[in-house]
Amino acid sequence: MPWYQAYAPVAGSAGWSAAVASLPLLAVFVSLAILRRPAFQAALFALGTTLAVAVLAWGMPAKLAALAALHGAAYGIFPVFFIVLSTLFLYNITVAGGQFEVIRSSLAQVTPDRRIQAILIAFCFGAFIEGAAGFGAPVAIAGATLVGLGFRPFYAAGLCLIANTAPVAFGSIGIPIVALAGVTGLNDAGLLRLSAMVGNQLPLLSCLIPAYLIVLMVGWRRMAEVGPAVAVCGLAFGACQWATARFLGPYLPDLLASLAAMGAMVVLLRFWQPRAVYRFDHEPVAPPPEPAYRPGQVLRGWAPYAVLTLTVLVWGIAPVKAALGRATVLVPVAGLDQAILHPAPGGGRAAPLAAVYKLDVLASTSTGIFAAALLCAAGCGLGLRRTAAAFGQTLHSMRYPALTIASVLALAYVMNDSGMTVCLSLVCTRAGRLFPLLSPVLGWLGVFLTGSDTSSNVLFGGLQKSAAEHLGLDPVLTAAANTSGGVMGKMISPQSIAVACAAAGMVGEEASLFRFTLRHSLVLLAAVCILVFLQAYVLTGMIPH
Repeated sequence: MPWYQAYAPVAGSAGWSAAVASLPLLAVFVSLAILRRPAFQAALFALGTTLAVAVLAWGMPAKLAALAALHGAAYGIFPVFFIVLSTLFLYNITVAGGQFEVIRSSLAQVTPDRRIQAILIAFCFGAFIEGAAGFGAPVAIAGATLVGLGFRPFYAAGLCLIANTAPVAFGSIGIPIVALAGVTGLNDAGLLRLSAMVGNQLPLLSCLIPAYLIVLMVGWRRMAEVGPAVAVCGLAFGACQWATARFLGPYLPDLLASLAAMGAMVVLLRFWQPRAVYRFDHEPVAPPPEPAYRPGQVLRGWAPYAVLTLTVLVWGIAPVKAALGRATVLVPVAGLDQAILHPAPGGGRAAPLAAVYKLDVLASTSTGIFAAALLCAAGCGLGLRRTAAAFGQTLHSMRYPALTIASVLALAYVMNDSGMTVCLSLVCTRAGRLFPLLSPVLGWLGVFLTGSDTSSNVLFGGLQKSAAEHLGLDPVLTAAANTSGGVMGKMISPQSIAVACAAAGMVGEEASLFRFTLRHSLVLLAAVCILVFLQAYVLTGMIPH
């Protein structure tokens, strides 16, 4: 007999049930913030808590709970983790082949002005690395680069943390949005809608981040001296991020927007330069010159990411996707598919929940990224042995993130299938018309706790969708608000701050850096909250249909 979901199983009270349903989220907070355990341990502990709550408090059969966890973990491994793995594999290939050093050095040579270097490296280059690798690499690499150019470590770390807000939602070839679409049950068309909705939120702030960074760095007057560079960079990045998210989906906004911004800056600087080159007072001598690369070497350095972009575009062409999709296998999860009855919100007839695992090995964008990595390995002349070594290094470095992603997805699927997510969302709907104002805060809290917009989307995506449905709002709006609000929590997450301090050589100053970034995080979060609220009731035309 099918198992019937219950939304208030604890003492028949929605409030008490929601309190119990929040225990997995509390487990994440305690593990990360208080016990300071690694993310994978926190995820496993939270998953164990979720299974215990589902079976003991919700009365979910243990077999169904275990199958739901396996279903979520399988989705976490493929395609979610495989996208991350393939993206980082390509990045490691460029490092091993020397192309990444050419990319970094070519940017440092563009201008000696520290203000423009901050925009190019902290904002543009950081966004490029976020799109190409993610998982802490942008702050670490961009921060270390700025320190090497003469920036004080504290401000190098702070600038890179704040600059990293713009690209996080589309990081690692769009993995936060792909995971969010998966946990909210959206198909390919829904994924494009979700990407477009985020594209109608974040680019508005992305246009302003370069100016925000320079004002923070040198004040309004000196920012005005490089006003053309600030304006060109922000507008080029924001416009390209919006267009890519709107028309191409979540995979390429970071790569194309950062390349567009860097290209626009390079062109501008050929015809315009600031009247006076700005350097820091603490620079006693000129920094050592960067190695000079010929134009052909620079093009070869950027070539792997051109191949990546082209491959993702080809994989997204409808006839190609349809041809590759013929190999897709739909696997019903035996014992779980149609075994849970989901009560209708209005008290209507309960409907069975489908549990089908989609194994689209060829059609998945992750496969295209992996193919691009192999092509680039051959083009970089690594050879079979060095390519295998790079892949082994990637697998080894991602062993714990793989466990974290699988555990968090398993947790989310158990919460969704048991009814805990709906229970929490029913309590959230008590905010009424104010819920869109609070919706980004959930994502912000999730990223602060987990350090990952992907994890935050998986934790709260189902809740955002369910709450929106009960309030008569478009779930795409609140789901997108989760990821847009979440990116503003990235700069204050303990993981990000630890990475920034390590990269800038200031281990032990994490508390000072947290205090520095906190106020900026709250200002940007407030802007997202107001924008989402307006989109819910005033600017409804910004919600894609």
